[in-house]
Amino acid sequence: MRIYAPNQAILQALQGTNIELILDVPNDSLQSLTDPRAATQWVRTNIVNYPTVRFKYIAVGNEVDPNNDKRRFVNFVLPAMKNVQKAIKCAGLANRIKVSTATYTGLLSRSYPPREGAFDDNVKGFIAPIINFLLEHNSPMLANVYPYFAYAGTPNIDLAYALFTSPGTVVNDEGREYRNLFDAMLDAHYAAQERLGGGDLEIVVSETGWPSSGNKGATLENAGAYYRNLIGHVKQMNGTPARPGLYVETYLFAMFDENQKLGLESEKHFGLFYPNQQPKYKLSF
Repeated sequence: MRIYAPNQAILQALQGTNIELILDVPNDSLQSLTDPRAATQWVRTNIVNYPTVRFKYIAVGNEVDPNNDKRRFVNFVLPAMKNVQKAIKCAGLANRIKVSTATYTGLLSRSYPPREGAFDDNVKGFIAPIINFLLEHNSPMLANVYPYFAYAGTPNIDLAYALFTSPGTVVNDEGREYRNLFDAMLDAHYAAQERLGGGDLEIVVSETGWPSSGNKGATLENAGAYYRNLIGHVKQMNGTPARPGLYVETYLFAMFDENQKLGLESEKHFGLFYPNQQPKYKLSF
């Protein structure tokens, strides 16, 4: 599971279960955690107090971007990561819990062809030190990867390519053959990292999903196909054309439709369940 802020009721419910958890530090909390004492208290309150919860990653910030209105958080991410890391280490949990941050494809200025993936020039100064920090602590990069948004925003991307249903190769990138957009986007992230010395830095896909209503291609049928085919693709553990044999740890977004969410109509319809807890799709893991 991934939850986007500490929620005491959820953390209590997860106690004693086998469910591994990504716990976010919300963007609005980043500045406070640039104070080491506040980071220590945050870890004590939300991690140490729940010894039987299987925390796996702490995502310090989500989709912080120097090129949009989240730029106000840029200077807080790495200091907060360092302080949370120190607090985790002091609690004796550094071998079990990894500290990272969640990035997204919007930080790339180039993603096609995949081997030409590159971070935007304005992003490099922000992301390069984070890459170095993650390598130093053997922690993965978290990345939110959405073929849906690439498909919806790009007229010439074929729906089958986005839904894992292309009958053959769609993109041949100097011998690397891509049959689905998910692999192509993920390899573009790897290429971007490699340009900044992060070629060996593992990426965990911390969000991916498809809406069932509200925009181009957003139907129950397409969304169900995406989730089912994604699960099948990841479970095969074939990796990507640039990273063959790699296990791609992947989190589906989201558990529930967010019917009260503001913004695009499609943003309300990414859930695997309706708000009344009824399932939208028949999925098998």
